[in-house]
Amino acid sequence: MLTINVAVLLAVIIVLRLRRRTEARSRFDEKLTVVIVLVFGVLVTPTAVGQGILDVVVQLVQGVSQSGR
Repeated sequence: MLTINVAVLLAVIIVLRLRRRTEARSRFDEKLTVVIVLVFGVLVTPTAVGQGILDVVVQLVQGVSQSGR
C-alpha cells in the first residue's frame, strides 16, 4: 500500500516541474504534469491532511455560490 511518503515525493516532483518556464515545456511535459498531479490528489485525499483540504475547498465553493445569489 502506498503511504504519504510517496505523496511527499510527488509533491517535490510537482514543484520542480512547475518551476520550469512555460515556454520550455512541451505538450508531453504538460500532460505528464497533469497525470502526476492527479496521482498526487488520489494519494493525499484519504489522509487527514487531504480531508482537511477538501473541507476548506467545499466551504469556499459554498461561500462563493451563496454570494452569487
